[in-house]
Amino acid sequence: MNLTISGHHLDVTPALREYVMTKLDRVTRHFDQVVDINVLLTVEKLKEKERRQRAEVTLHVKGRDIYVEHSSEDLYAAIDSLMDKLDRQVVRHKDRVQDHHHASQKRLDAPH
Repeated sequence: MNLTISGHHLDVTPALREYVMTKLDRVTRHFDQVVDINVLLTVEKLKEKERRQRAEVTLHVKGRDIYVEHSSEDLYAAIDSLMDKLDRQVVRHKDRVQDHHHASQKRLDAPH
């Protein structure tokens, strides 16, 4: 699994990097077929008092790319909400990928 954490208009500190990695452990625990993860942390300076922190994740899994973004006034809160959204989407993708169709008992018992 390749993990890329980058920052736009901010330096990604080791504490921030560690925080993102611990949050991603929950996602990879649910679904281990993750190929590539790109995390982008952004600080948008809109006005003097409005500073928006944004976190984005692009998760490449077999057969699909999952993209999630979330904005907040606090970067850590944005990361928390982002990981909650990502976790829900990964679980939903895992349910779609799994084969829930079982062979009927009549077909299993049928003579050949």
